[in-house]
Amino acid sequence: MQNNSQEHRRLEDHRNRKANWRLWGPYLSDRAWGTVREDYGEKDDPWSYFPHDHARSRAYRWNEDGLGGISDRNQYFCFAPAFWNGRDPILKERFFGLSNLEGNHGEDLKEYYFYLDNTPSHGYMKMLYKYPQKAFPYEQLIDENRRRGLKEPEYELIDTGIFNESRYFDIFIEYAKADQADILIKITAHNRGPDSAYLAILPTLWLRNTWSWGYPFGPMNDMPHLPQIKAIDYPANDILAVQGEHPVEGIYYLYAEHAETLLFTNNNTNNERIFNTQNKVPYVKDAFHRFLIEKQSHAVNPELTGTKSAALYQKEMAPGEEWTVRLRLSKGEVEKPFADFDAIFKKRREEADEFYLTVQSPKTSEAENLIQRQALAGMLWTKQLYYYDVEQWRKGDPNFPNKRSKPVKRNDEWDTLVNFDVITMPDKWEYPWYASWDTAFHCVPLVLVDPDFVKRQLTLITREWYMNPNGQIPAYEWNFSDTNPPVIAWAAWRVYKIDARMNGTLDQEFLSGIFHKLLINFTWWVNRKDTAGRNVFQGGFLGLDNISLFDRSAPLPSGGHVYQSDATAWMAFYCIVMIKISMELARDRPIYENLATKFFEHFLRIAAAMINCGGKGYSLWDPKDGFFYDVVSMPDNSITHLKVRSMVGLLPLLAVETSSQEFFDSNPLFKARMDWFLDRNPEFKNNVASIESESGQRLIAVLTKDKLISILRYMLDENEFLSEYGIRSLSKYHETHPYKIEIGGKEYNIGYEPGEAQSHLFGGNSNWRGPIWFPLNFLIIESLQKFHYFYRDTLKVECPTGSGNWMNLWEVSTEISRRLIRLFLPDAQGNSPVFNDIKEFHNDPNWKNMPLFFEFFHGDTGFGLGASHQTGWTGLIAKLIQQSGRADVRTWREDSKNFKLKTK
Repeated sequence: MQNNSQEHRRLEDHRNRKANWRLWGPYLSDRAWGTVREDYGEKDDPWSYFPHDHARSRAYRWNEDGLGGISDRNQYFCFAPAFWNGRDPILKERFFGLSNLEGNHGEDLKEYYFYLDNTPSHGYMKMLYKYPQKAFPYEQLIDENRRRGLKEPEYELIDTGIFNESRYFDIFIEYAKADQADILIKITAHNRGPDSAYLAILPTLWLRNTWSWGYPFGPMNDMPHLPQIKAIDYPANDILAVQGEHPVEGIYYLYAEHAETLLFTNNNTNNERIFNTQNKVPYVKDAFHRFLIEKQSHAVNPELTGTKSAALYQKEMAPGEEWTVRLRLSKGEVEKPFADFDAIFKKRREEADEFYLTVQSPKTSEAENLIQRQALAGMLWTKQLYYYDVEQWRKGDPNFPNKRSKPVKRNDEWDTLVNFDVITMPDKWEYPWYASWDTAFHCVPLVLVDPDFVKRQLTLITREWYMNPNGQIPAYEWNFSDTNPPVIAWAAWRVYKIDARMNGTLDQEFLSGIFHKLLINFTWWVNRKDTAGRNVFQGGFLGLDNISLFDRSAPLPSGGHVYQSDATAWMAFYCIVMIKISMELARDRPIYENLATKFFEHFLRIAAAMINCGGKGYSLWDPKDGFFYDVVSMPDNSITHLKVRSMVGLLPLLAVETSSQEFFDSNPLFKARMDWFLDRNPEFKNNVASIESESGQRLIAVLTKDKLISILRYMLDENEFLSEYGIRSLSKYHETHPYKIEIGGKEYNIGYEPGEAQSHLFGGNSNWRGPIWFPLNFLIIESLQKFHYFYRDTLKVECPTGSGNWMNLWEVSTEISRRLIRLFLPDAQGNSPVFNDIKEFHNDPNWKNMPLFFEFFHGDTGFGLGASHQTGWTGLIAKLIQQSGRADVRTWREDSKNFKLKTK
């Protein structure tokens, strides 16, 4: 990569603390209502305690939300536009969606917006919101989705017909930084409909409420203020201005060009509406809604001051008309705020293009480059200030209205968790909180554009104010104690190697720092999830639980234990990554070889336990089927294989690594200890695990060659796991052969479900029973590449199974990658599988080339399902596209064989 673009220079200045280019960014959430942090009720039900209907009137405690908004990194100042089409019952200040109980498949966003562009410094950002011209069908969406059952599809906004005849506004929201704290704002509306239509635009600046809870800024009269001031005329009477002063962030100015007027209120709860109590201040959060829609002129402050201010623009737009509103938000006065506006915007767009030219491969197509850039833009947009002090939250604040009577029990083991950082989110509407599992996958594509931010994310998740004192890494907001697969180590290793290849330096300070924290986390896993000390793991794994017949996180109703193939495979995978990191660090500090030996022995014992479960004589491997299954051990010592062909049985593929003989020769202590252990325990070699040497290479893997071939036979069968669009999470075999078993007098069953869940497990909004998920597909692709590097053309398999088409494993990995990329690419008719039969995305030029990066994909059609903006893990598409532009296998090997790089 040629790191000489203007954007790279900005990032370098930020790294060297010459400038704070990340001070402002898209750090507002898309949704703060209905989240755990905002729940102060007695019932422990955030959706009903703080519903969407309260959001316009109720001040948030922990963070703010907005539509395409920005904030400073501490979120003291916030900016976002609001809109009204003259017909909506609610001022459109935030996106709408259904709560967990309202959606027939759990929580569900009901808007169409697209993150189109972004750069790591947020020097240029662009998004598109499609705003209907008819009254937004809030009740229709709620009622119809409540009526529909689990076997019916979700009822979407586009299904209401509200976009028929293109009766909507395309509203582009763009930001360009003139300097680190000087942001130009452009809002451009297009009337796509056949008739004239009214539109009001209210660009809004407000302060996060830090004064109502009893700290830190003291009594109510210490509130910061946003008064209107007289702007320096340019030209005369064309500009309205607001001055905002904050005790931490200082003074900012918002300049609004050609605005009709400025409106003012306070970011305080309307207690009269929400709690039926007297308001503490006369002007409250929902004032602009009441002023514009309910025609209450007294709702806004005539003194032209407050903690929330909006510039009001109104226009009757002709069919096809384009209308642009310009603003500038700056720390410090600007004498002529719009004199250089267009020139700066043009320059920042050009610099964004220049930056992405250094990222994208010239060998990938224009369509692939568009998908990759929008995927990365979505990931950069999906940052959020995450503020959560669990101890403070559980106790409740001194001045909180309707305060709970006693501390809540949720997350009661996490009183040490204090988060106040900008964090990459899975999806700022449906999952507006971090999840450590997701974070790991976000980092691999994001490192292509922002290595510093990515390394910061991985370091944060293992810091003492995140990690539990017992060594557990927090899972996610709803329940930090849930179990996420241990992928942080893998992400740290991949980020380290990709960063080294791109920038020519080895950041061993980062790697060694996180490695020491991972040692603590590994110990937690061994102590908590291998309770019998037999190297076979249990306890449930988030996301994969509802692949199973029952919730594996909960005790079996009949007693006994489930020994999990996936849990055990994950730990073998963890061991292998820790071996790699240990040996990398041992290049300069030989003492790390001791730890590499420890993890090598642990890996072999885990692999052995998969074949002989804790020395009990039974195996997670079924030799008759040639597949891994979970095993139930009952109180009477009876053993049952749960013969569900699922991703659980594919995960042993992940535990694989290759190294050159040169590597072992340069680390004689590790080699001697490894050979000693294998000589002493010959049963571990080429029996329970593959420890092979060939052509100067060494292979360490859970799967022996025959087991690998057997598993691939299932995985590459289009009647089993292989879809046109990737690897399914459950075999299609179970569509005609549902699995049933009776345990403790109760019958359990499972069948193939290629789309949304037909189960209420996890609220009905998570389904691993057949769809395609990017994270595990990506890990499988990487593992196949590693196997190929050892076996080369000596191992070929049929792909698809039974086709007579034989491929080496690199070619198989490329084929799976190609199928995943094809989800987003238009076919010969111009239709992208991700949108299935939604004609607007295929035929309308104003909808085409607007990919959405869904949570998962239909196992047969490729249709996008679940959260629609999960550029978190689905952003892995950017890395797959980048890899598809490489010339050959040798380029890939640079990730794991480059010993001449300079150490930082």
